[in-house]
Amino acid sequence: MSPLPQPPDAMPDAALLVAYANGDPEAARLLAARVLPRVLGQATRMLQDRAEAEDVAQEAMLRLWRIAPDWRQGEAQVTTWLFRVVANLCTDRLRRRKRTGVGLDQIAEPVDQTPGAAAGLQTAARLRALSDALAELPERQAQAVALRHLEGLSNPEIAVIMDISPRAVESLTARGKRALAAILAGRRDALGYDDDGSTDG
Repeated sequence: MSPLPQPPDAMPDAALLVAYANGDPEAARLLAARVLPRVLGQATRMLQDRAEAEDVAQEAMLRLWRIAPDWRQGEAQVTTWLFRVVANLCTDRLRRRKRTGVGLDQIAEPVDQTPGAAAGLQTAARLRALSDALAELPERQAQAVALRHLEGLSNPEIAVIMDISPRAVESLTARGKRALAAILAGRRDALGYDDDGSTDG
């Protein structure tokens, strides 16, 4: 095996992926350490379920390793490719969750009734409600909203990930936000929102 042309830590993601495809397991370890936290974080924010998020992250990385031999440097960023894969996998899981009826009614009640625990559960319930509501949006809207408002990416960044124009991203996120507001409007009481928009906890 030939030595890497530069210190591994200094190599771009794509170069590490190509090095892995050429038989360098150390390159894979370095790349995984670099990108896996972002992949897991994205999946966790979209799904609000750590175990499911870990499954998605593992599947996304497996897909990355599988396509490594065909990776063409310069055509896409590894992280951009991963964001797209994770968004697709999470959207699929949200839809399956909706079909099987897993929702807010299955969130456990808190054992500790101190204000801190109750507030923490309410926050978790709201995040889970958002996650469930994403499953009711058209797929592209759900992806755009998640990348914009859960990941905090800019419209141009999302445009690259989704392979559409920034204007199309703006349209998708605007329609998605309106749809989410309508979906969540009927759940305000259950989520602890007062009519004036404040919380009671």
